[in-house]
Amino acid sequence: MELSLGLQSDKRPEEYVALARKAEDAGFDVLSVYHDLLYQPAIAPLLLIARETGRIRLGPAALNPFTLHPVEIAGQIAALDLASSGRAYLGLVRGAWLDRLGLEERRPLTALREAVEIVRRLLAGDRSGFAGERFHLAPDTGLMYEPHRARVPLLIGTWGQRTAAFAAEVADEIKLGGCANPDMVRLMREWVGDEVGVVVGAVTVVDDDGDAARRRARAEVELYLPVVAHRDPTLGLCAGDELPVDKFVLAGTPEEVAERARSLQAAGASRVEFGTPQGLTTAGGVDLLARRVLPLLRG
Repeated sequence: MELSLGLQSDKRPEEYVALARKAEDAGFDVLSVYHDLLYQPAIAPLLLIARETGRIRLGPAALNPFTLHPVEIAGQIAALDLASSGRAYLGLVRGAWLDRLGLEERRPLTALREAVEIVRRLLAGDRSGFAGERFHLAPDTGLMYEPHRARVPLLIGTWGQRTAAFAAEVADEIKLGGCANPDMVRLMREWVGDEVGVVVGAVTVVDDDGDAARRRARAEVELYLPVVAHRDPTLGLCAGDELPVDKFVLAGTPEEVAERARSLQAAGASRVEFGTPQGLTTAGGVDLLARRVLPLLRG
């Protein structure tokens, strides 16, 4: 099982640098930066982190083709891959809260499919053009510079079976964002088989005071529950049901959080991402994850 950190893009530059150094020194495998609507664009902190690290893999979790054209997605991930000497991954999703912008989320799977195709053609130097339902590239259109790699590892975030089936065909990893439910991980494994990685990422709060950690996690997850709660078919939720918060967060003492991560691994997760805010403070939570949680999972 790989372990990663997922950082919200709401920090000062020096905070990203300190957290990235801590994560790399501790032995985390991946560091993701969120690209949530109205927060800092993920590319800015990721470029800072790339400069200050030398091993850990980096990527946005995740970009979407409704607010960012696939040509711009290709350019951003090519820049990150170059700055990190080939450590970038690309995370793609359909996006959330887009109704606030008046954007029509028509045929999201088509948008994802065409975005993947355009990004891959541009990185590979394919100038044959592309004519899709949503996006187009004229023949002889291509990047005006040499990417570091012709293919960057791809992660697609989804809770849905149709998108998961597509991701299993084209992606290296599928992410259940906002999930801490082993039953959902097992279901995703049934959908996609064993040839693609399944990443589980959730609001994480670790503290020696487990009750305080759970209270903070409950408050933090309120932003995401309306988006993800009813996407988990294993819960059988109906309108008005009380939401089982523990299925969407990793919270408690270091020992409790490590045990929850093990249960996700046993269910089929190939990577667990400890999401923002990590602790009662991010710096304190990352420190506890590094000193107390990772040793329990690596031992």
